[in-house]
Amino acid sequence: MKRTGSPILLVMLVLAFLTQGFLQREVIFPQWVKNFNPGKGKVFTTAMSPDQILAVLAGFREITAGILWVKADSFFDNGNYDAILPLIRLVTLLDPNEIDVYATGMWHIGYNFTDEEQRSDRRYLPAALALGKEGCRQNPDTYELFFEEGWLWYHKIDDDYDQAVKWFNKAQEHADMLPARKNLLGMAYQRTGQIDKSIDTYNRLFEVSQKEWKKDASSFQSHQNRDTLESNLDNMLVRSVQRGYQAEVKKQPLTGYDADPPFDVGFSVKVTVVEARVLRFEGTWNVLPVGTRIRCIVRDADFPHAKAAELDWDTQDAVNLDPPRNETFMQEQLFVKNRRFNKKVDMSKDPTMYPFTSDKYLVEFYYNPRSGPPHIQDKFSWSGEGMTDKNFLNTQIRPDGQRCVYTTLTLNKDQILQYGDWVGKSAVVKTANYVDTAPSSVGTDDVILKIPSLRSGTNGK
Repeated sequence: MKRTGSPILLVMLVLAFLTQGFLQREVIFPQWVKNFNPGKGKVFTTAMSPDQILAVLAGFREITAGILWVKADSFFDNGNYDAILPLIRLVTLLDPNEIDVYATGMWHIGYNFTDEEQRSDRRYLPAALALGKEGCRQNPDTYELFFEEGWLWYHKIDDDYDQAVKWFNKAQEHADMLPARKNLLGMAYQRTGQIDKSIDTYNRLFEVSQKEWKKDASSFQSHQNRDTLESNLDNMLVRSVQRGYQAEVKKQPLTGYDADPPFDVGFSVKVTVVEARVLRFEGTWNVLPVGTRIRCIVRDADFPHAKAAELDWDTQDAVNLDPPRNETFMQEQLFVKNRRFNKKVDMSKDPTMYPFTSDKYLVEFYYNPRSGPPHIQDKFSWSGEGMTDKNFLNTQIRPDGQRCVYTTLTLNKDQILQYGDWVGKSAVVKTANYVDTAPSSVGTDDVILKIPSLRSGTNGK
């Protein structure tokens, strides 16, 4: 005899299913959109599959996010960076309060996508900044992601320093910020040329550190932070005088200060296409002490949002982890040794990173003393008052008339790829003042450095 299910049980199951559907549609999902969806109302800016959405609505967000992040960690260990991007995005969608995932994701996107020579793919930077801004919106009660956003501007982008100041200031509005990290605001102010604000920042933080140290003089952390701030403050006061900044504020001449007279750096450069997609940069920089790094950029002449020797990086509000695949932007540092630089840059092994699809390319060379080391700034000062160049000094491309060295050369697609008339030929472009010289016994790749002595003349000779 065939048994049949109870009609009452069947009705109860149907009612339970309908009730669950009603709650998910009218209660759970709206609450998730309001409180947890990235962008506070921008529903699923990155596509999620139905089973992922079901897991979210069923209340398994945190569990699923944790499992996915453990998997992402294994990809980190194996160097499988491409596989991590979708996991980072999915975890932040599932659990937008995972601060470590946002911070790690920004670092991974901004730093870990590199070519064979470990140059980072800067096309990802707008995505890293957008992820950080989203993290700040989702976690406004802690300093961490505000600091990470500022650090990306300060360290990785190394330009538009007012952005670093803005985000470091927002971070300091939070009571949970680590004291040692607050010191970077003073450094960021220096890179914007706001020296008085840098000194004021160190003064304020030093007074706070004094109070903390007096509460517990045995605390190593408090003692170390206090000593660091005292040293920073002392150095700033001395440098602001010796470099001539205080004289400038009082509208006095710089005569007798370290920045006077301005030193001619004597920049020149030659670019040779050694092989297809392989360029050699050779040039002069008449500064003997080690520490100069000249920014070199090869990019499409019509690269979107391009500015002199950089881009407008802050172009995304929504997170888009897929950079433009048909655009080329290579950035490298040319290290100066013994007044010359000579570096070969190979872009042939990463065609997805350097596709070279445009017809014309700009090769930019740029130096800004504000990102230089202190011993170089001791002569050039913060805004280049102690630096000049009779050919390439530029006071227009950065705010407040700060003195930079900047020039451009051009190459076309056939020259870089050695196509057409350039098959088997090496294109050469150079500044008008570049002089070819015989190879020196001390080449760029040698470890021997010529160190100026106390008896050196003005130019270190």
